[in-house]
Amino acid sequence: MRIIPIASGKGGVGKSLIAANLAVAFAQSNKRIILADLDLGASNLHLVIGHRKPGKSLGSFLTDPKIDFNSVVSDTDIPNLRFIPGDAEIPGTATLKVSQRNAIIRRLSSLDADILIVDLGAGTHQSILDFFLTSGRGIIVSAPTVTATLNAYVFLKNAVFRLMYSSFSRTSEAYQYLEKIRKDGSELKMLYIPKILDEISVIDNQSYLKFKNSINHFHPRLILNMLDDPKDSDVAMKIRRSCETYLGLQIEHLGVVYRDGTQDISLASRLPVLLYKPQAIISQAIYRIADKVLQTFNDDNDFDFNISRDIEDSFQEAAMEAEVDFESKKEYVEELLHSGILSEGDLVETVKTQQIEINKLKKESVFLKQKLSQAIAQGFKF
Repeated sequence: MRIIPIASGKGGVGKSLIAANLAVAFAQSNKRIILADLDLGASNLHLVIGHRKPGKSLGSFLTDPKIDFNSVVSDTDIPNLRFIPGDAEIPGTATLKVSQRNAIIRRLSSLDADILIVDLGAGTHQSILDFFLTSGRGIIVSAPTVTATLNAYVFLKNAVFRLMYSSFSRTSEAYQYLEKIRKDGSELKMLYIPKILDEISVIDNQSYLKFKNSINHFHPRLILNMLDDPKDSDVAMKIRRSCETYLGLQIEHLGVVYRDGTQDISLASRLPVLLYKPQAIISQAIYRIADKVLQTFNDDNDFDFNISRDIEDSFQEAAMEAEVDFESKKEYVEELLHSGILSEGDLVETVKTQQIEINKLKKESVFLKQKLSQAIAQGFKF
């Protein structure tokens, strides 16, 4: 079984929509799929796939670990797709104990399916990081806004540190060194992970080699969601460069998805957008991403590829797809105008709404630049 954890640095970037519709795309490819809602405390994935109110959920298992875990897995109306609901109604499920987290990982790993998609909560809680690290090629979903891209990078930074901590024995010199710089927050901010590793290679080469083996099998994949313009796709390169420079981490780009009102209509109709309107630009983008993921599964080894070449190709391909989808989107709007389905008034209203959003993002950008300038003036290095 292949495990695909899907995470985001912050909420509101369409992570659950991507997770649900990727599950549908895989199911339509005759793969046996299980979709698990691990956004505990804010579980609503059942609404995206149009699943009825579940009888049992992960909350039921956490309340009574003796129950048969298979009873938590329910069939859906979508062929080949089964679903594990989370639970937003049982207090405490958002904060798991280590024993609970490990129990869930063990039970999920023992399920019988071709692909397990795990929709994680937003943020960098230790439980979320551990679930994300159950696969070396998890997916991080971001949007082109400043806060979303920053939080995507912060999530990956925390994932690398979590991987580092889990690679070192608590009694090792490497672990003690990490604890020392962690307690000095200002020093940690100024250190790049490659520089930290240089120090660890000197003081504890055995731990260093163990971590290098782990990081060599950790290549997260990026999906950039909610694009409005091809230039929005440029932020993916910023995330990539930051990861390579400051984290020593290689990430792959799975592709872009444009903002589309179709998803709101499909959600209100309790249907995944792939079922509601499979020919929509957003649906075709998700199908394209699903094909890329399935292609990696056709290899005998997920990591048996030329990393530098394939990653470079993935970013170039995503940039090209952003241009192609944008042209398709313009043609679609023109067709709606000519057909009379979309009036000029509707188009003007849409432009006004987007302008409000752009102004909001500009103010957000100015605010963040001011905060960054203040931090630099105070002597901090990021």
